[in-house]
Amino acid sequence: MLLEIDNLKLLYGRIEALHGISLHVEQGEIVALIGANGAGKTTTMKAISGLHAISGGSIKFDGADVSRLRADLRVIRGIGQSPEGRGVFPGMTVLENLEMGAYTRKDKADIAKDLAMVFDLFPRLQERRKQAGGTLSGGEQQMLAVGRALMTRPKLLLLDEPSMGLAPKLIQQIFEIITRINEQGTTILLVEQNAQQALSRAHRGYVLETGRIVKEGTGQELLHDPAVKEAYLGVA
Repeated sequence: MLLEIDNLKLLYGRIEALHGISLHVEQGEIVALIGANGAGKTTTMKAISGLHAISGGSIKFDGADVSRLRADLRVIRGIGQSPEGRGVFPGMTVLENLEMGAYTRKDKADIAKDLAMVFDLFPRLQERRKQAGGTLSGGEQQMLAVGRALMTRPKLLLLDEPSMGLAPKLIQQIFEIITRINEQGTTILLVEQNAQQALSRAHRGYVLETGRIVKEGTGQELLHDPAVKEAYLGVA
């Protein structure tokens, strides 16, 4: 098991945002985490990546307990994240943004190979490699955020709302690339409000409501679950 979360609790001040959630991700999977705004999806991602301290439970990654490990050390162990809102460095070029993803790495030859891989996945980034990240379109910035996360050479790629704010054509393109990344061997935990796209491509999924896991199953099981269809797919 690559990622195992057990009875995870997290506080924002005195408010408990996660009420003891448990989930797991197997090597090679795409696992989707869906839910409404405020359900705790991004909070869960921040807990996994080490950007927010937990108040209870445990996070095990690749056989080791990383619950108290610093965020930068989690990156070195193999947890890469494309955050909600993209978070590109606006004053840096596309190439410099991608190089920042490889900041903790020393394997220069493999960094060059991974850069070529990112440009193969996102040809637009190669075209824009000398352009400042802040001048890219929303879709291009999303590509850059995913590409930068891939430059960490992650064993687990955390994708937080990769389709947010994108036109339908770009949403389709982003999800096709997510599937391709997974087929190339990267395990993915995906937080996404576009439940249709997420569950269509996920091996398994979890439904999060107000800090609690309320449903889990295969992507197809959740896609055809009447309650999920009504709540998240707009089907009565």
